[in-house]
Amino acid sequence: MNAVSRSGPSIRFRGRSFMAMTLVADVPLQQWLADFDIWLERSPGFFTGRTVVLDMVGTAASKAEVERWIGELATRGVRLIGLEGIRPSMVDASMPPLLRGGRDATLIIPDEPVAVPEAPRKSAEPAEPVNMVIEQRVRSGQSIVCLEGDVTIVGSVGAGAEIIAGGSIHVYGALAGRAIAGATFGAKARIFCTKMEAELIAVDGIYRTAEDIDASLRGRPVRVWTEDDALRLAAL
Repeated sequence: MNAVSRSGPSIRFRGRSFMAMTLVADVPLQQWLADFDIWLERSPGFFTGRTVVLDMVGTAASKAEVERWIGELATRGVRLIGLEGIRPSMVDASMPPLLRGGRDATLIIPDEPVAVPEAPRKSAEPAEPVNMVIEQRVRSGQSIVCLEGDVTIVGSVGAGAEIIAGGSIHVYGALAGRAIAGATFGAKARIFCTKMEAELIAVDGIYRTAEDIDASLRGRPVRVWTEDDALRLAAL
């Protein structure tokens, strides 16, 4: 019998990078969850459709504790794509994978714990803001992130694009994507744009979607800020 050669579709692999939001766990668990629930009440749906990694450095001593963290977040609508900061023995095939190699990952934890002096935690707020200026259009699907300070866009922000700033966001053009300000500096942050067309705007975790933005502000220069735990918008 002659051998038959079959040609079919080849299996293709590509290396790609995807941006994920890292959620930093803290102890005690119940207090962290209580604070997280308050934040979610102010920003419901914020994690919908987002890729999230849980940083668990110093928060879990056993596999059971890791499972509890994953379960508590799952009940709150947070689906994890990966874990950081725990020993490999704490993870099994039913859990999100253990990730290493992210830009902020400077510690590799061995399977067996090693006694090391505990370093004091650094303040989450930088001493001096570091501002980012983008002198071009931000296109659909692009994400601009600067957690150390303000972001200024000299151009428009297309639908499907996302800007995340630790401080304020300034858009000298149409803002048609998502603008999330105050990720580090909180309520001190502001959003300014010369043409409001946003899909979502948020300051200090308080947000509005396009449906909740007053139609009279559409297409106009607008500033956004927080006051009395509410998001405020006004024409410029």
